[in-house]
Amino acid sequence: MNKFLIERNFYLEKLISAMNHPVVKVITGIRRSGKSMLVFKLFYQHLLKSGISKDHIICVDLETQKNKPLRDSQKLYEFITAKIVDDKRYYVLLDEIQLVDEFEDVAMGLMIDDHCDVYLTGSNAKLLSKDINTRFRGRSEEIRVYPLCFSEYISYLEKTENAVDKSEALKQFMLYGGLPYVCQLEDSKTRINYLNSINTTVLFRDLIERYEIRNEHLFSSVIEFLCSNIGSYVSAKKISDTLKSNGFKTASVEAIGNYLNHLCDSFLFYKVNRYDVKGKAFLKTLNKYYISDLGLRNERLNFRQIELTHSLENLVYLELIKRGYSVDIGKNNEKEIDFIVNESGGNLMYIQVAYTLMGEGKMEQELSSFKNLNDGYKKIVITMDNDPFTQLENGYKKLNVFDFLLNEKSLEEV
Repeated sequence: MNKFLIERNFYLEKLISAMNHPVVKVITGIRRSGKSMLVFKLFYQHLLKSGISKDHIICVDLETQKNKPLRDSQKLYEFITAKIVDDKRYYVLLDEIQLVDEFEDVAMGLMIDDHCDVYLTGSNAKLLSKDINTRFRGRSEEIRVYPLCFSEYISYLEKTENAVDKSEALKQFMLYGGLPYVCQLEDSKTRINYLNSINTTVLFRDLIERYEIRNEHLFSSVIEFLCSNIGSYVSAKKISDTLKSNGFKTASVEAIGNYLNHLCDSFLFYKVNRYDVKGKAFLKTLNKYYISDLGLRNERLNFRQIELTHSLENLVYLELIKRGYSVDIGKNNEKEIDFIVNESGGNLMYIQVAYTLMGEGKMEQELSSFKNLNDGYKKIVITMDNDPFTQLENGYKKLNVFDFLLNEKSLEEV
């Protein structure tokens, strides 16, 4: 295994910017996405370099067996406050905080009463974005950590290899995903084994226990359905009908709806709402679900359905939300718009994702999604085509996928 540390500068800068603000910093994301490494290695090193002494940085990994007694909120609070021996600021870093009941009181007490700068990591429904501010009474800031994006992956490869073939790198990235540990493994068998262990143990088993799911087979089949249908319209009823036709007598719409919520609450999948551009309203049915990591998706399907176009669409979606955009899917009369991207200030962008615009009728097919959208907003097609042309008919733009993934300002500049 390569021993180079994977830099997560995008997230590290967010943590540095939030330092000493009177809010609890909550670092969320799927298990094994790199939250612990970010906080306990990269941010810890930054604190030391900033002149903060080791005895003023209190780190507790609540997932380890030796710290199991500290999962009691009162014991955890007493353990930390016993280390506070002067009036200087202390930095408290707590990993997998959801294992502690009433952790909000611990964090708020440390911040308000003991004047600590508090950082929490967590990976489940107890740290939902919609609930974090309520739990911390408006005194929190969420920093969502995703698996490696392609630019982070390329940066890592450039450290470890003499020459990097971007096309081959993208192929590997779309195949095995961006979990940091996977990217450090050097052969496919080891990568697949690791992805399998994450799927079956860290993710699937955790979810079964956390939500007390009794029908494990049905739950597993819902996950496989979503993995098979990334980039396709999905509803609880559609999944129920499909599974019933495959022999599941108890695949109720209600149960599957609950499963879908659980999978999104755990950050494994992201639900994307559907917006009617002409009717100017969100539609209640047929949303899309994208997975947080393509490697987990491919392993779950035993690498049978790679589907480059849908995988590329999933990759673009993850990059968009990582950059902080609000993203919906669009309905334009009878046509589908892959993504409606909301910029700050109320501006929009319409984005289509296509493997190629080459071939008979292909360009016409993709651009038809923009038909009669005369609202002045950007219309962009992201494609694998390797040519210098960026201007299309009617002012539409074309953007190469590498230019998009490797340049965070690409959408603004095109």
